[in-house]
Amino acid sequence: MAPRAYWKGYLKLSLVSCPIALYPAASSAERVSFNRINKKTGNRLKQQLVDSETGDPVDKDDIGRGYEIGKGQRLQVEDEELEKIQIESTHTIDINSFVPRSEIDDRYLDSPYYIAPTDRVGQEAFAVIRDTIREKGMVALGRVVLTRREHLVMLEAFDKGLLATTLRYPYEVRDQAAYFEDVPELKLPAEMKELASHIVDSKAMHFDPSKFEDHYETALLELLRAKQAGRTIEPEKGQPAPHRVINLMDALRASIGAETKKKPAAASTKVRERAGAAAKRKTGR
Repeated sequence: MAPRAYWKGYLKLSLVSCPIALYPAASSAERVSFNRINKKTGNRLKQQLVDSETGDPVDKDDIGRGYEIGKGQRLQVEDEELEKIQIESTHTIDINSFVPRSEIDDRYLDSPYYIAPTDRVGQEAFAVIRDTIREKGMVALGRVVLTRREHLVMLEAFDKGLLATTLRYPYEVRDQAAYFEDVPELKLPAEMKELASHIVDSKAMHFDPSKFEDHYETALLELLRAKQAGRTIEPEKGQPAPHRVINLMDALRASIGAETKKKPAAASTKVRERAGAAAKRKTGR
């Protein structure tokens, strides 16, 4: 069964356009989730909205939207009024600029989506837009309305389609200055940086998401299987807290030794050679 589209509309580059569908590229549906229940009966709980002043339950038909304009004062806005806000990006992603991918700060990246053409008539126009983006080595910027809000979106060629990533607006990204203002500027010894570099080399690899495991999810599934089978699970001993580093240079040297033991002989030759050279410099031999 074909996936269900999250949004349908048109992709437009100048006078070239084609019908497209947008699909979420990520999902948490496979993650274990829990229902809130009544512990006495085991029945699932239902959420009930109540008036904050009277405490009375509110019927579904009486639930609306209000924008606070003052203390205890809210401007009521109807769904029909929001529906009247029609902007071009409501049904069209209009590409208005191209920028180098390296210029987009990763903090602005939000949610990924796949974009594919929806009919054969528009496939050629879609391919023209996709291949132009790919050959230029840049990403396209446009706008799209999702759940009534307009989002800036970054488009890049991906496989046979496009990968669209919604971007956060500047007011949504926090400035880093307040978080780093107490971090001092330090001039580190060359040997210390070289030892740290050796550790990085020993852990270097290519990114392969299939090798990463969600350990909490795995343990959670095991807990549920055990409970269903009537077994009890003994808690594993927690990892001891890391020792506070007293001598950073000694800790770096010890780390190199530990990482070298983990690596196969052929893979760790370069690390051993560098570590040996560093030791010779230290002893003067």
